[in-house]
Amino acid sequence: MSERSAGILLPITAIPSPYGVGSFGADARHFVDFLKDAGQKIWQVLPLVPTGYGDSPYSSSCATAGSPYLIDIDTLIADGLLTSEEAEEYSCESEDGRVDYEALFYRRIPILKLAFKRFDTESKSFLSFISKGEYTDFSVFMALKEAHGWRALSTWENKYRIREKAAISDFCNAHKDDILFWQFTQFVFFKQWNALKDYANRRGIRIMGDMPLYVSDDSSEMWAHPELFQLDSDGFPKDVAGVPPDYFSETGQLWGNPLYNWDKMKEDGYGWWTGRLKKALSMYDIVRIDHFRGFDRYYAVPAGSSDARVGEWRDGPKEALFSDKKNWHIVAEDLGTLDDGVYQLMKSTGYPGMKILEFGFDGNPDHPYKPSMCEENSVVYTGTHDNATFIEFISDMTNDRRHSFYRELSSECERWNVEFAPKNEDEELPETMKQALLAAIRISYLCKSRYVIIPLQDMIGTAGGTRMNTPGTLGRHNWSWRYCPDTLTDEIAIRFSKLAKESGR
Repeated sequence: MSERSAGILLPITAIPSPYGVGSFGADARHFVDFLKDAGQKIWQVLPLVPTGYGDSPYSSSCATAGSPYLIDIDTLIADGLLTSEEAEEYSCESEDGRVDYEALFYRRIPILKLAFKRFDTESKSFLSFISKGEYTDFSVFMALKEAHGWRALSTWENKYRIREKAAISDFCNAHKDDILFWQFTQFVFFKQWNALKDYANRRGIRIMGDMPLYVSDDSSEMWAHPELFQLDSDGFPKDVAGVPPDYFSETGQLWGNPLYNWDKMKEDGYGWWTGRLKKALSMYDIVRIDHFRGFDRYYAVPAGSSDARVGEWRDGPKEALFSDKKNWHIVAEDLGTLDDGVYQLMKSTGYPGMKILEFGFDGNPDHPYKPSMCEENSVVYTGTHDNATFIEFISDMTNDRRHSFYRELSSECERWNVEFAPKNEDEELPETMKQALLAAIRISYLCKSRYVIIPLQDMIGTAGGTRMNTPGTLGRHNWSWRYCPDTLTDEIAIRFSKLAKESGR
């Protein structure tokens, strides 16, 4: 991973399409073409897993499965599995252009089941896919979940929840087609995803995937492998995941995910994690692991708590999990509350960490997120999917804070011979914010960091209303933003292509 590269952060869901959510189809390929024209070498996506309550890709029904929402409908039409009229009938396009997850929930599965009825389940490629058994647990779990009215695992009939052998066997015999359908979703998902990744790779674009640290308590892993989690005698989490109060929340973030039983995982050399990482690296060229600090120490909150103010830090597996993975193409999300243990883990693995420019100008002249302080083995971002866009971040500041931010940014720009001359007049505010963004991007490209990743919102200069996620909140504006194709202009492509060449990226 030594090549200096630049890339763009954009979730697949944020791509425009005729059916209400981004997919692996023609519009995704158009985006790849734009990246190539813009001199970009990396496309970072968010997790491609099935989303659950709250629509977050960081809380999934399976850690390694693919979301049916991302399957391209036009490709199914081209394959003869659907008609255009049927696709139109099940369209989920919203009036404001955002992803409508409620509509997707009720319409996407029915249209995929219609395609499944016309699919050749006896084809050699499909039979070979099933024979590997990779998605057997997931498919049975999803069929059971549907049979329980999509209710959470914790509310199922006990014989199914705790996997009584006779009950599961009877269910599988009675619901063969239902289980086969979910195998079909995974077969089609990976066929389409692999084709898109190949398209990107052939154009010099590497894909950086994203792996959540935790899985959901309503997941096939919790159902099929309860021994891997810290559960009570009835099979429910004793404590759950989160983080204590921080920049994002005064009461902390209560994620609610079940915590891993690291002692049990250690018995086979962390085989489950090794398999999960290998799967991810077979899907992506580079993998970013979210909340990497949780491998050193993780925050445990008593189950049933209303927030994350009460909890304790406990030891994770530390370097032992990564002793044989030091040369793997992994980026570690090392943000948040850090201590000596995290720094030691980062040093031991050798994985590059993340530097967020938005937070680098807070009055500390030696802030590690300033481009002049970034070491080569790092990835610099203007912001992430959990941050406001760069312009929105500045616009939300008080006047005094904004002027201080500008002064620090201007001083940093002088180090790199980048022009930025902020003005204090109110009428200059929007233009100055735009110039601050362009200057921040330029010095990011010039710094030592191996990779620079810019969210598409910052690449095209959007302001309010385009944030991808606000941590610790639920609502329709999380995970639902989609870009307008007209915003990917030739002017932007030329500007970034020139910047990539000038900075050796």
